[in-house]
This record gives sequence, C-alpha cells and structure tokens, in this order.
Amino acid sequence: MDGEPRVPEQRRPGSSADAAAPVTALRFGVLGPVRAWRGEEPLPTGSPQQRALLAALLLREGRTATAAELIDALWGEEPPSQALAAVRTYASRLRKALDAGVLVSESGGYAIRGLGEGALDLARAQELAADGEKARAAGDLCRARELLGRALTLWDGEALAGVPGPYAEAQRVRLEEWRLQLLESRLDMDLEQGCHAEAVSELTALTAAHPLRERLRELLMLALYRSGRQAEALAVYADTRRLLADELGVDPRPGLKELQQRILRADPALAEPSSPAAEPAAAPVRPAQLPATVPDFTGRASFVSELSDVLSSAEGRVMAVSALAGIGGVGKTTLAVHVAHQARAAFPDGQLYVDLQGAGPRAAEPETVLGSFLRALGTADTAIPDSLEERAALYRSVLDGRRVLVLLDNARDAAQVRPLLPGTDGCAALVTSRVRMVDLAGAHLVDLDVMSPEEALALFTKIVGAERVAAEREAALDVVAACGFLPLAIRIAASRLAARRTWTVSSLAAKLADERRRLDELQAGDLAVKATFELGYKALEPAQARAFRLLGLADGPDISLAAAAAVLDLPVEDAEDLLEPLVDMSLLESAAPGRYRFHDLVRLYARACAERDEHPPGEREAALSRLLDFYLATVSGVYLIERPGDRLVDHLERTTYPGLTFGSRRAAQDWLYSEAVCLLAAVRQAARPDTLRRAVDVLWAAVDLAESGANSREYETVAALLRDVAQHAGDPRSEGRALTALAFVHHISGSRFDVALQEARRATELAGRADDPLTGCWASNISGVVELYQSRHDEGEAHFTATIENFRALGDRPGEASALCNLSRIHLATGRTASAVALARQGTEMYDAMGHALKGANGRYALGLALTQSGQLTEATACLREALRVFRDSRQRLWEGMTLFRLAEVDLTARRYAHAAANAETALTLLRGIGGEWRHGNVLTVLGRALDGIGQPGRAQVCWREALALFEALGAPEALEVRGLLAPSAAA
Repeated sequence: MDGEPRVPEQRRPGSSADAAAPVTALRFGVLGPVRAWRGEEPLPTGSPQQRALLAALLLREGRTATAAELIDALWGEEPPSQALAAVRTYASRLRKALDAGVLVSESGGYAIRGLGEGALDLARAQELAADGEKARAAGDLCRARELLGRALTLWDGEALAGVPGPYAEAQRVRLEEWRLQLLESRLDMDLEQGCHAEAVSELTALTAAHPLRERLRELLMLALYRSGRQAEALAVYADTRRLLADELGVDPRPGLKELQQRILRADPALAEPSSPAAEPAAAPVRPAQLPATVPDFTGRASFVSELSDVLSSAEGRVMAVSALAGIGGVGKTTLAVHVAHQARAAFPDGQLYVDLQGAGPRAAEPETVLGSFLRALGTADTAIPDSLEERAALYRSVLDGRRVLVLLDNARDAAQVRPLLPGTDGCAALVTSRVRMVDLAGAHLVDLDVMSPEEALALFTKIVGAERVAAEREAALDVVAACGFLPLAIRIAASRLAARRTWTVSSLAAKLADERRRLDELQAGDLAVKATFELGYKALEPAQARAFRLLGLADGPDISLAAAAAVLDLPVEDAEDLLEPLVDMSLLESAAPGRYRFHDLVRLYARACAERDEHPPGEREAALSRLLDFYLATVSGVYLIERPGDRLVDHLERTTYPGLTFGSRRAAQDWLYSEAVCLLAAVRQAARPDTLRRAVDVLWAAVDLAESGANSREYETVAALLRDVAQHAGDPRSEGRALTALAFVHHISGSRFDVALQEARRATELAGRADDPLTGCWASNISGVVELYQSRHDEGEAHFTATIENFRALGDRPGEASALCNLSRIHLATGRTASAVALARQGTEMYDAMGHALKGANGRYALGLALTQSGQLTEATACLREALRVFRDSRQRLWEGMTLFRLAEVDLTARRYAHAAANAETALTLLRGIGGEWRHGNVLTVLGRALDGIGQPGRAQVCWREALALFEALGAPEALEVRGLLAPSAAA
C-alpha cells in the first residue's frame, strides 16, 4: 500500500467533510523553484528549510511522511537539536498559508492531500510524458513530439532550485536525468520526422553542457550526417572517443561505434527516419491531391478502358506511364482525372497532382514541383535538397515500396516530365500535354481526338437538360457541330445556355452559325480553343468584355483585385462587380479571396481579343501603364513606412494612378511579399523605353525583396533586363539605377563582389552624366561596402566619407546614417574602436530619431559589432538582440542569420562557447541558400571556434577546412586566418 499514491475520495455535497474540501485553484511547482499559487496569486513558501519540507511532502504524492523521515530529508545524518520542533513550526506556517485541509497531520507525520488534477507541475509533466509515449507507440510522432515538448516547457530552470537537504539533492538529480531522457526522446523523434537541420543547434549546445552523455552525441552524429555534414559527424565520434578516454578511461559504447561505421559506409538506411523495432512505424502520409472529377463526365469509353488497363498493370512493372496528347480544350485533363479517380483503389499510398503550366510562357520548374511533392509525401522542408538531381533521387527513394499514382497535367515536353516520374515498382504516372511525347521512353501514348457526335450531344444534354434538347434536337446537333465537337467548347456553350432560361437552343445555334465569328477558328489546333472562348466572350456585356480583354494583358501568374482595378481604371467595388461574373462564366478563376487568374489558353485568347477589339489601341498601353503606376505608388508607400523621411521617394518618377495605403508595417510587408512575383512580372513587362524609368523605380523601391533573400534571383534577372534595355535606349539615368540595383543584389549575395564593384562604379559614372545625385550616393555606398568586405580599407573609407557629405548635401538623413554606420565598420577594421562606436551610435541615434525600425536594426547591428570589439559585451548583446527582433519581424532572413552570427561572436569573446555554437548553428540554417559562400565561410569559422571551445576539436577542424575551401575559391583574405586555425593540426 505504501508504494501506491492514495487518491482522495470524492465528497458528496452536504457531507461532514465539505468544510475540508480542497480548493481547486491551489497549484504547486517543483520543476524549478518550489512555489505555490492560489489561482494567479503567489503564496509565501517561507525559508529554504520550509520549502524543503513542502517539496518532500509534495513529492510523496499524498503519502504520509513521518517526522523522522522529514528530519532525515531536511538535515540528513546531522540534524540540529531542535529539529522536531523546527519541522512542526514549518508545518504550522505552511498550513496557515495553504487552504484548510490540504496539509494534514496523521500518525505523527504530515501529508498533503486533496490537490486538484494538474495542481503539481511534476504530475502534469508525468501525465504529458506518458501520453507522449502512447502516441509514439501508436505511430503518431507529431502528437508525441507536441506532448513531450509541452512536458519539457514545464521546467523553469533547475528542479527544486535553492532547496537544501539530502532528499532535495537526490530528487534534483533524478528529475534532471528524467528531463534529459525526455529531451533525448523528443530529439530522436525530431530526427525521425526529418528535422535534422534544426536539431543540430540544440544538440550542439546539449553536448557541450553534458559532454559525457553518449546518447546526445549519437543523436548529434545522426543529425549532422542527415544534414550532409558527414565529416563533422565523424569528428563528433573522434571527439567523444578522446573525451571518454581522457575523463573515464573507457571506449564509446557499441551503439556509438556502430553508428560511426555506418556513417563511414554511407549506409543508405541512415538517410531515412529511424524506426525502432519495438515500436510501430509512423503511418506514412498518403496524399490525395486529385482534383474533383466532373459529375457529367460523358463518353470516352474506349479511352477510359485503355488507360485503366495500363494503370492496373502497374503492380509488378517498374513503372506504368501513359501520356495523353491533343489540342487544347479536347478534354485531356477531364479524362485523366476521371481515370485516376477510378484507379484510386489500385494506389492505396496516395495520388499526387500538379498543373505543369506547359501551355504558358513560364512552365513550372521540375525542382519546384518535386519540392511540393516531397512535402506532400511527408518530407520536412529542411530535408529537401536544393538541386534538381538530389530532389529527384530523394523523390524516388520516398516512393520506393509505395504504390502512388502521379498525374502530371499540362506538361510542356518530355524533359519537364522525366524528373517527376516515380521510376519504382507499383507506381504509375498519367501525363497530359498538347504535344505527343514520342521521346518519353516506355510511355503508352494516347492521342485524344474530339468527341463523336453522339458523345458531344450527350454531354450537351447533361448540362442543358434533356427536356430542352429533346424539343430542339436538330438545333442541338448544329450547336455541337459548330463547336467542332470539342468538349471545352461544348461545355462553355451549354453552360451559357443553361444559365439563360429565355434563350432557345435554336438562338444559340444561330449565333454559332455566323462563319465570320467561328469558321476560321475551328479549323485545327489552338484555333479551335479560341473559337470556344469566342462564344463566351461575345455573350459578355461591353464592360465585362473590356475587363476580360485588359486583364489578360498583365504578365503575372494572377492579379489582385486592387491591381485589376488599376488596369481597368475603376473603383475596387466596380471592378469586383465585373470580375465575379467572369468567374461564374469560367472565363476567369478565383485563385483566392481577392485574387484572380486566367487559364493559360484563356489569357492568350483575351490578349488576342485586346489586340483585335480594344479601341483606341493606345488603351492597351494605358492599362499596363496604370498597373505600373499602381505598383510604383504602392511600393513607394511601403518603402516609406519602413523608412520614414527617406528621400528616395522624392527622386522617383511621378505617378498618375494612386496606390494602396497601409495602416501598419505588418500590413505593408504582407502586401510586398505576397505581391512580389506579380510586381516583378509587371516590371519585366514594362522594360521598354516609354515605361523604363518607372519600371526601374519600382525595382528600386522594392529593394527589400532583394535584401531579404526571398526573391533575390528574380529581382536580379529583372534588374539585368532593365539595364540592357536602358543601355540600348541610351538612358543613363535608368541604366545607372538598374546597375545600382544589380550591384546591391550582387554584394548582398556574398559571392560576386568584383561584379558588384564594377557595377557600382559604372552606376556612379552614369549618375554624374544624368545629374542623378541620389543614385551616385547609393552606388558609392555600395562600393564602400564591397571595399570593406575585400579589406581595401583606405578605398572604402574614401567612398564612405564622400558619400556622407553627398547625402548631407541632398538632405538625406537616412542615407547619411547608413554611410556613418558603414564608416564605423572601416574604423573597426583598422583598429579605431572608440571612433567606430561613436560613428555607429551616431547613425543609430539618427535612425531612431526618424522612427526607422528596420534601418535602426541595421544601425544596431553595426553598433553591436563595434561594442563587441571594444569589450562592452552586455550592451553589444542588447543591441544585437534588439536588431534580431526587428529583422525577424521584418522577414529579413539574411540579416536575421547574420545577427545570430554576430551574437555568436559576442559569445565567443565572453567564452560562452555553447551559446556561441548554438547561435552559429542557427545562423547556418537560416543562411542556407542566401548570403553566399563568403558569409557561409565566416559563420563556419566562428562555429569552429565555438566547437573547439566546448571540447569538440574534430568538428571544429571540419568546419575550418570547409571555410578554407570557400575562402580560397573566392580569393578572400579570410583564408589566411583559417589557415592559422588549422596550422596546429597540420603540424601535428
């Protein structure tokens, strides 16, 4: 009985024990300092010995502790002479502080009884941990991780912190060991779910804090290996072996040795989530991405049978591939989706679907599609590699052993399709395309023609209604014949007729009988599709038809309602009233609330209509000009919200159409990043002499897209196009600004400094010729930064000094503050620490006075660097942490990563090596794919120093060797420092 916790009985209302009923709001904490609360009100728990008594009673879970046991718990073998009296005094004080009936006296001892459910944080943690283990045993790793994470958050520092006595000390050790076991279990599940990159930082810190704990070392080795850092994983083993030999005189346990050997062999099983034999494997994700099949699917019986036979033969074959080809609108997608739904039972592990947009000007990239497929199959973002080849290989590996159907719709050609094919036994692929894929090896090719007259009439009847068609059968046959028996044309015509009860079938047939509108477009190929769209277009009201024509001119993948209103030169409400009927008539799609898009072929048709029907012709150019004005006006406002008082907007082209306004920084950022692709598409489309200057200015004001790293590649492509157009047009102002944008992207990239410097110098020259002083200031500032990065400090100082004066002459205080902070970096690099601090502080104070949150974070970044070198580490940390908060809030992933890197440098200086390693690891994760090799090398160098400081020299050497390779490839001066770090091992 003594080993089982006694649960108090429930009291019935009116019983004699009602007065002693527990107060459910009473709570206690032992996973940290020993504390008590009534509701949210903290209760006094007294002296350390009194808290020790309370802890001893709480940890007995309602069992009685005798006075002798309590004396032993508080003082051990040497109690004071008045120990019993002291225990009674502590108990009396606690009884007064707590609710009546909670601390009871019994058999010469004491107990705490009647606590409500979850009243003790330890009991809650035990319950969460038990539920987590059950979820893990059931294969629900997501739920298990969540539950263990919640259990671990209940700790508030060291358990029983500050509580004296041998009993508290023993319980502290027990609870800390249990906490570490929970951590190891949660980290193990992190790795099982592919979160290895994120786990490296936490495991690095944990191994530093618990260097002899081999399970943590094992998890770190596995996380590093799965992150593509094999050499570091092996170095962890070498460091562990050396440490165990030095400290304990033992070798690593067999499990750690076996893991090292598997890493050396590059065991393929290590690349997959582990699955302990004693536990059932987590249920794989089964995607079900097929679009809905149409309820009125008609005919195509022979094709359905043929394709179904091919799919049913997938089991036992390497891969079954069927490729459907035909003109646009012939019903390839409808047929493929219908067949795929019928075959779902044969593919129990899921169905994948993607529209490859092959009919449009920018087809989907295979690597992008593979990333989407891998996520749908349960692969974590951090486990998805960057290159097409690696993604395709991982895709095939994930599909191995599964039976999955892949529907690749609207493919451009075989080259786009090949990386997306499963290639494994039991899987199958259906491909639709406008071209016959004769070069797709092993594919079963199907040429889909138009419907037979009987099938066409049946489809028309299902949509319009049997009664209306039966009354005018001959007219209905005329309608489907005029549609060329093309399913898409029939569906559009029938839908229009079904929506207009006053129309007769004969009236529709009479409309289609006009050969001037129909016959030329019904000959073959895409012209047949154009004819079907003509039917719907001609039925539009004049204002709707104008909206349809003009919206098709914009290049973006979709368009927001506000941007559409600009194209149409209408208020937003009136624009919406025109667009929604177009959605109802299937001439436009609603991609999301407030966003619209065309099908690729419908867009082409709408543009053809604009060229043919829009009068005067200049209205087409005017519509795109209004769209460009909308983007320029809106992005200028976003720029000003981030940078109040910045003079850039005063130097931009004037607009005649207004943009959006925003009530907060968050709303402005949401718009900028959600609209980025469409904005850059509009700039690309405006790369012609008459709109060039505004296009360049949109790009300039949208500089955050490049600096964040989110859209830097597309930003660079568009800037290069604008530079070329400006050069050809002989426009030095636009060319200089485009070059400045390119120089900014290239210096941010961290690997194209020479190119950035050439572009900045050329931009400075062109700015002088064009009397564009602000461009000259920006370009000179970028030149100085590049000179700083390449350790040409005299040249950099000359640039910054001149730039400060030029910004002052323009009255551009934000620009002046930027140059001051950059000049601080030069002073820092040349040993003038005091002046570096003063310059960075001056620039930051200027930003703060203007209310610049984001640029103020840049200033604090520079000030943090200077303070670090001057030894003022507390203030440096505060500056950098405030900068980090703003960068995160502003979605500036590049600067978020770099600030963590600088915090790691502060930690190194303060000899907080474990913190330094954790910050550097997180920086590496954030900077993956952005920031360039130079920044990557700098972070690796600091990470190596931190690892060396926590006793992991093997991993440190791996980091330094990787950094050295990067610096040597770039010809960077930092290579000399890294060679020095590696020299001791080289000499050895």
